[in-house]
Formats: sequence, C-alpha cells, structure tokens
Amino acid sequence: MKSLKTSSSRPFKVIPNSIVLAFLIVSLVGFLDATYLTAKHYLGEVPTCSLLEGCEKVLTSPYATLGRVPVALPGALYYLVIFLSLVAYVDTPRRSILRFTAYLTFFGFLTSLGFIYLQLFVLKAVCLYCMASAASSIVLFGLGIYVLKCR
Repeated sequence: MKSLKTSSSRPFKVIPNSIVLAFLIVSLVGFLDATYLTAKHYLGEVPTCSLLEGCEKVLTSPYATLGRVPVALPGALYYLVIFLSLVAYVDTPRRSILRFTAYLTFFGFLTSLGFIYLQLFVLKAVCLYCMASAASSIVLFGLGIYVLKCR
C-alpha cells in the first residue's frame, strides 16, 4: 500500500476511496432508516414488519422513546453527522475529520448493542428497521476501526 509522510515525518497509509465510499453509503442507509422510523413515530403510525413480527412491540415499548422523542431521532442525527463529516473529508481530505468520524462510530456501536440486547432479551421481539440501523452502526464501527488502524 502507498505510504505518505506527515508533517511529523510519520508514515501513514492512504485510506482507500472504497472505504470512504462504503462509509458514505452505510451512513446514508442508516440515516434513511432512522428518519423513516422518526417520521412514522410523529405520524402516529407503526411500520409493519413483513418478515418478522415484533416491530409494533418494539416501537411502542417504553424503550422506543426518550420522553416524547423517539430514539430514532437521535439515531438519524447521528447518521447525519457521520455522513456530513465524511462529505467534509471528501471536500477537504483532512485526516483529522476522518479520525473524528471513526471515533464517533464507537457511540453508535455501543448504543446499537444496547438496543439489540433490549430487543432480544427484554422485549423478546425484533424490529427489522431497528436491526437494519444496528447493522449500519456495526458496519460503520468496523470501517472506523479500519480507518483508525491506518496510521
């Protein structure tokens, strides 16, 4: 892999464009999923799960909201911040932006693990949309680990 020198003469690997593109696509998918759930909440509708039953149980549970705010809303904002920071990285390829984004994925990953636990072991129901969001967070975390290892 190609190696460049930084101002501190410390060599680092180039982040492949495919990793940045994957970051962008997965964060966009997560944003659309979380935004859909947020919109459905404010419309007073519960999305139906076509493959599994459980969306209604999960999305109407006490764990689905923080006060009056659906937990999908902070999720949508999280994915939006990830996406916009990646756009900023593409525009001005400053490695610090990408590293910030990579560190941010830890929060999404930990939050998703908590929600997966609640679905599987507390509610005993699975919401496909929530699991799609969790999958997005886990993939983003994996990409973030890759970025952080490219020092």
